Amino acid sequence: MLTIHHLGKSQSERIVWLCEELDVPYELKIHDRDSMTMLSPPALRELHPLGAAPVICDGDLVLAESAAIVEYIIKIHGEGRLALGPNHKNYTDYLYWFHFSNGNLQPVFGRNMMLTRANLAPDNAILLSTQGRLTRVLTLLNDRLENNDYLAGQEFTAADIMSVFSLTTMRYFFHWDLSLYGNILKYLKRISDRPAYQRAMKKADLNMPLLLT
Repeated sequence: MLTIHHLGKSQSERIVWLCEELDVPYELKIHDRDSMTMLSPPALRELHPLGAAPVICDGDLVLAESAAIVEYIIKIHGEGRLALGPNHKNYTDYLYWFHFSNGNLQPVFGRNMMLTRANLAPDNAILLSTQGRLTRVLTLLNDRLENNDYLAGQEFTAADIMSVFSLTTMRYFFHWDLSLYGNILKYLKRISDRPAYQRAMKKADLNMPLLLT
């Protein structure tokens, strides 16, 4: 059985959600953040040198990095479900949006968070550039969802699992108003209606209100 090491309010919620969608059995071990620093506890560094979540254990295998874990579980335990293969008409859409989450969406939220906490002047050129990048990224995502129920098309895939954290839980660390992005808000409503998502979030972060609006 897989063991998922989940850090509260973190990207590791992706892995819990994936296993719920695939009905893959797993044991969940929840790690709490330090109450002062909000950093991960030493127990995670004992599993992996970077001390970050997610980490899974599968027999003798210890694997980190959420994208790598998602691909591993889909291929090894999920019979390829929730991924689109080369023969699917939306294969390249799936590839792009699967990697969009860690290539663009999450990094631009992270950069904005760090620059905001640095208390730079509102007219700082780097701050303005980074805020502009976030606006362009969210606009691109919002435009994609205008005529598509999910990121790879009309079919829910792992690309959605990879992206939702940045639009929801990440806003506990860096608030960003999504009211201008109506298609994203409709998308999050579709996500929140998924039974597997509901189960996963109750198991991973039971007392955390979901930021879906």
